[in-house]
Amino acid sequence: MGHYQKKGKRIAYLLSLVFIITGGLLYYVYFFTPKNSMELYQQLHFSEDIKKAKELILEGYEDNLTEEDFKFITNNPVDQISQFTLFEYNEKSYVIMTSPGTERLKILTVKELPEDLREFFMDL
Repeated sequence: MGHYQKKGKRIAYLLSLVFIITGGLLYYVYFFTPKNSMELYQQLHFSEDIKKAKELILEGYEDNLTEEDFKFITNNPVDQISQFTLFEYNEKSYVIMTSPGTERLKILTVKELPEDLREFFMDL
């Protein structure tokens, strides 16, 4: 076997490995991470324990989900699932209600926040 054939096989092997790893990561992100409020609720509600639920939380924010909150979410049926986005400007804040569970976000309503609510969200 020539030098170039061995080098070619190593390159093919390396490219295959990179493709498999990249494909696996994309598969995980696409199928196992929530993409909207509906999927987030389902993953929280059906989590086996709080440790599993905390895997959904951004690193460093794990303490924002308490055991009490987790038990309430998993033991009670949900009445409504809503999805909101906040836009902050210099002196104004807007809340935009979007459609949960749809492939693409669709705006349902846009409201300017009153000052007390604006301050509440800015303190989070």
